[in-house]
Amino acid sequence: MSVKAFELVPAVERDLLMGDKARINIECIECCGKHLYMGTNDCFIHHFLLDEVTSSKGKLSYSAQKLLHKYMGLKKPVAELRAASALERLIVLCDGIVFLVDMVTLETVPSAAGGGAKIRGVTAFCINENPVNGDPFCVEMGVLSSKRRTVQIYMVYEDRVQLVKEVTTPEQPCAVSLDGYFLCLALATQYMILNYNTGASQDLFPYNSEERRPIVKRIGREEFLLAAPGGLGMFANAEGVSQRAPVNWSESVIGAAVCFPYVVALDESFITIHSMLDQQLKQTLSFRDGHIMQDFEGKVILASTKAVYVLVPLPLERQIQDLLASHRVEEALVLTEGAQQNIPKDKFQVILHKRILQQAGFIQFGQLQFLEAKEHFRKGQLDVRELISLYPLLLPASSSFTRCHPPLHEFADLNHLAQGDQEKVLRCKKFLITYLGEVRSTEVANGCREDVDTALLKLYAEQDHDSLLDLLASENACLLADSVPWLEKYHKYFALGLLYHYNRQDSAALQLWIRVVDGDLQDSTRSDLYEYIVDFLCCCSNLDLVWKYADWALKKDPTIGVHIFTKRPTSKDHSELNPNDVITYLGKHSQALLLYLEHLVLERRTQKERFHTHLAVLYLERVLSLLSESPTDEDQLTRARAKLQALLRESNLYRVQCLLGKMENCEQLLLERATLHGKLEEHDKALHILVHKLADFPSAEAFCMWASSCRDSAYRQQLFHLLLGVYLDGNQTATGGNSGVLEMAAVDLLNRHGEVFDAVRVLRMLPEGWSLQLLRPFLGRAIRANMHACRTSQIALGLAHSENLQLLHDRLKERKKPIFVSEKKGCHLCHNTFSEPDVVCLPGGVPVHTHCVAQRVRDSPTKRQLTNSSNHT
Repeated sequence: MSVKAFELVPAVERDLLMGDKARINIECIECCGKHLYMGTNDCFIHHFLLDEVTSSKGKLSYSAQKLLHKYMGLKKPVAELRAASALERLIVLCDGIVFLVDMVTLETVPSAAGGGAKIRGVTAFCINENPVNGDPFCVEMGVLSSKRRTVQIYMVYEDRVQLVKEVTTPEQPCAVSLDGYFLCLALATQYMILNYNTGASQDLFPYNSEERRPIVKRIGREEFLLAAPGGLGMFANAEGVSQRAPVNWSESVIGAAVCFPYVVALDESFITIHSMLDQQLKQTLSFRDGHIMQDFEGKVILASTKAVYVLVPLPLERQIQDLLASHRVEEALVLTEGAQQNIPKDKFQVILHKRILQQAGFIQFGQLQFLEAKEHFRKGQLDVRELISLYPLLLPASSSFTRCHPPLHEFADLNHLAQGDQEKVLRCKKFLITYLGEVRSTEVANGCREDVDTALLKLYAEQDHDSLLDLLASENACLLADSVPWLEKYHKYFALGLLYHYNRQDSAALQLWIRVVDGDLQDSTRSDLYEYIVDFLCCCSNLDLVWKYADWALKKDPTIGVHIFTKRPTSKDHSELNPNDVITYLGKHSQALLLYLEHLVLERRTQKERFHTHLAVLYLERVLSLLSESPTDEDQLTRARAKLQALLRESNLYRVQCLLGKMENCEQLLLERATLHGKLEEHDKALHILVHKLADFPSAEAFCMWASSCRDSAYRQQLFHLLLGVYLDGNQTATGGNSGVLEMAAVDLLNRHGEVFDAVRVLRMLPEGWSLQLLRPFLGRAIRANMHACRTSQIALGLAHSENLQLLHDRLKERKKPIFVSEKKGCHLCHNTFSEPDVVCLPGGVPVHTHCVAQRVRDSPTKRQLTNSSNHT
């Protein structure tokens, strides 16, 4: 595929060169700055001054002025010219002789006294553009001698030349190029690289110089371009390695040059331009009778036999824009990347490169190549609003964004791009959703976060995207004024409430959500919106809102609505609710009030008599209400009584007399009354109810265990003796079957809880006529327990006696040892000396003052006594 990379511009016309002399032909050219030199077949050198002229339309042309021409006097064509500007000399090859000519006067330079200024027997020469000699007023030159198989290295000075090196080659060389110490040679049958300093050589590839004119062209540091068999232009470095792919040019190439990133080749009829980046043919220009092509400081000059032309490269920016205009994105990007070294770095990176990448991204976006487009947008650091602006109405009305000029693309908007294809529109919107989601938290969105988030919200709402709620529930910059009508349009009322909440408009959010729950507005986003509102009020720090909307929640469902108060997290700020205020507020919501009091008393363990009494009264009223119903729901009654009984047993804060008064005449609540009597320490009344009115012996035993659960063993023993007395007293007064029942209850009590009773006292209480066989388990455990206690006491007494003897022994031992006390000896505790012989001896024989020991004992946290009734030490 072609691209216009160069224009062929005339530089020196035929008439200016030769006038009416038809037989004059151009043999060689040289350019140094604005100065153009030509060697002709009649042994003349012509000197021209070339000026660049730019028209008002930006078109470049050349104006040539002939300054001088000079006859060299050898009657042979001037074969080669090379300028040595530092020496102000031209190096001329004519008739096998190399000599020096003044660049200004074109006069031949005479030989200096110390050496000659001419080299004879030369077939070709080249200048070393990467010299190894550090002398700025010296030019290095490689010469091919007519002597067989040698290359000579000369130093060229202002008025003389000096041979410094001569190297032998395997075959006679016919073309040469020089870079540093490296010679690239075209021999008769092959190309080779030769290091003339070390003598090392590297054969490259075969080539027949008799069939084709060899080309050896230095194109960069230690890199050469060669004409290879098969019409290939091969690259080779100093190591003999090709680091670039070859270009496929004509078989009949007679000249070549490099103008990065292009390789320009000349054959008999055409100029061909290939890219070094992708090796493709980019341009072909017709050029007949051409036989010379040289590049001078990046300027490619061509000559026919009669005229000179300049191949002017078009600006790379224009070439790239032409490629983009043709939608040849990959070629444009390859050229862009490869051209970096030819464009000033700051300009390229900041302006051109980014813009080209952005344009390429929009081209691929238009072709629905979204992955490639996204990558180019990212690399080109695209202002994301350029992309958003393609989508109608997505940018906020308040946005100050205007599109780049000149524009980055040819689309008016997304509808223009899609041409009515709704599938394409949908795909583009999905891409924008993905792209905005990725860049909104990066530097790309800096300075335009509001535009990005608002556009993303609109797309989420329109496409019913799951991420809409995630966007609004997290930190965002969505503009409220633009977002409200869009969310309302797509019935996203829950999301709109979240946006209100993010903008600290909780009242508006709650009003909206309540309308959805009540059915005034339709939004299926959350089926549990009512529970969400309750949770929202539960965590709301604005107490006015809580009181305002709690009534609606409680009317809707008191069991869930009460969570506003029961699940409210503890807070250190002023958003904590006063339980008294809550209880007052819940007065008209009896079920919620009951649940809240259960939360305070049973879950939070609030230790306030008011709450415990209130809850107990509500429990009792519920039980009484169920008892008054006909028929009675036994399941509900059982559960209600279980709650009441549990509270009566576990709580110690309610007003017992108040509850007793409320259930005094209710014979169905005898078990509860027994519990209340137990709270008042009226255990005899409680046990009387349990034994005589309810005949519930297991409950009587459980009552004794419960009433003594936090007391000592003596208290528990007292209760069980009291229960046994109730059984025995009742047995004496009872008649018939009741007497036997109480007797068996007493026996079971003794056999089950024998370890609690005082066996001696029990035997005194039991009637004389009872059979010992009935009490065998009780008596057996009692005897074993007494024997165990007796033996344990004996062991303890023996141990205490042994310890006493040991202490007496130690005391006697200490008394036998002398204790030395003197005025020079100090107390171990206060460090003062002794003034009297009364001392206390610490273990180890250390004497201390008696008052020091007394003070130490008084200050001790254990308040130990020095002596006891047993006189133990």
